[in-house]
Amino acid sequence: MSGGQLYDTIGATYTVTRRTEPRIAAQVWAALGDARTVLNVGAGTGSYEPPDRDVTAVEPSALMRAQRPAGAAPCVAATAQSLPFKDQSFATVHHWPDPLAGLREMRRVARRVVVFTHDDSEAGWLGRFWLTRDYLPEVAGLLAGRPSLGELAAVIGARAEPVPVPWDCADGFFEAYWRRPQAYLDDDVRRGVSVWARVGPRAEQRAVRGLCDDLASGRWAERNRDLLALDAAELGLRLLIA
Repeated sequence: MSGGQLYDTIGATYTVTRRTEPRIAAQVWAALGDARTVLNVGAGTGSYEPPDRDVTAVEPSALMRAQRPAGAAPCVAATAQSLPFKDQSFATVHHWPDPLAGLREMRRVARRVVVFTHDDSEAGWLGRFWLTRDYLPEVAGLLAGRPSLGELAAVIGARAEPVPVPWDCADGFFEAYWRRPQAYLDDDVRRGVSVWARVGPRAEQRAVRGLCDDLASGRWAERNRDLLALDAAELGLRLLIA
């Protein structure tokens, strides 16, 4: 299932839990440098679009486009693999069927490329985040055959910059509740994150039961006690900047 088809299926309540996190937005906007025109590929409902620049959005899901707020940037129905723009027209990669092709397209149409992604290695996202490590091993299967962070960076000549996740992150993406584990028991929270739909209901229900039991018994707190004093966590999220 493509990213557009996936969000046409699960995206009806996306805006309930997904909002712009200002600290991450500031890091993304700083990475844009002095670019005045911005192409937001895989734009969703418009989070992280800088308000002080000329933004054009690209989003394949009609349901997500329909939830963009009044006054949001104009949005084109297209995919990352075939951007309908001329070369150098402009100064969510984990859902693209061919991430390397999508990045080459971004490099073709833009003078500067900024990609928000994650390090899928055991040393990165898979190993550092307790939810994937301890409750959802199926996530590793979703990543089989996907390009590594190094391969993604190499295709556009990018450097990788860590993106810490604040403990009170306002945007309810998959890693956002790393210090608020009870949130993952909430159906609305899970419906706003594509990972749960992709692993399937059996894995989701097993993970929720396991987490619920571990929270009740104190096992989660014991296992993750080092996290409880942190204001932000390094969970393998990265900006690629080229």
